[in-house]
Amino acid sequence: MTPSGAPPKRGLVRLIGMVCMAFVPGLALAQQPAVVNWPLPTPAAGENPATLASPRNEWMQHFQRSLDRTQKGNVDLIFDGDSITDFWMNDGKEVWARNYGKLNAVDFGIGGDRTENILWRLDKGQVAGLHPKLIAILIGTNNTRDCSDVQIADGITAVVQAYQRLCPDAVILLQALLPRAEKPTDPAREKVASVNCIISKLGDGNKVLYTDFGDGFVRPDGTINRDLMPDALHPNAKGYEIWAEAIRPTVERVLGPATPAR
Repeated sequence: MTPSGAPPKRGLVRLIGMVCMAFVPGLALAQQPAVVNWPLPTPAAGENPATLASPRNEWMQHFQRSLDRTQKGNVDLIFDGDSITDFWMNDGKEVWARNYGKLNAVDFGIGGDRTENILWRLDKGQVAGLHPKLIAILIGTNNTRDCSDVQIADGITAVVQAYQRLCPDAVILLQALLPRAEKPTDPAREKVASVNCIISKLGDGNKVLYTDFGDGFVRPDGTINRDLMPDALHPNAKGYEIWAEAIRPTVERVLGPATPAR
């Protein structure tokens, strides 16, 4: 049924979404991820899909895949963040397979996400029933467009705290924002540095381990090394190698060695 009570005119699409959640009273974090049906417009036979007004649902579909993985359980290592984390499954795929393929690892990162999006995903069951040993968080660069350094740091802090509530036995590996923008004089660099300075204080050396490996992506003159980060934001395969090596000590400390160091 639609919110107005009238039956939907088009087929139901299986989704978890911000829209549908608004119309489900009392929906809260459950032991298992909640799955609801929500009518979205789908082209009728012979209808031109380019002329059919409809929302984008790629984000919801991506999140649903995460929920499907969550339902299978057996997760020891979680990576979460935005496209930089999401692209482990693209440019970083081989590096991932070699380093984390045998560690019961999952990548919950979604391109374009901000701190508030991870908070929403967690609230809607992303880790329900999971008991990871290590959670690697890298989030906040997409907030730099319209949030202050303090606001971003507060958002990252909220993400860390949410994971701690939901996965109290896990160690949090809080990763500093990577450098973005070509030149060191770009205002984005200053904001990233300020955010990192603030969130570094969250590290306690025990349950929250802070690490900053951003220097590995810049040249001696401070410019982005495009051999590692071609668009001055996302690592390529070589960049993911640097990332994997940077966090290897923490991964091995918590989970044990996965592969020989390269």
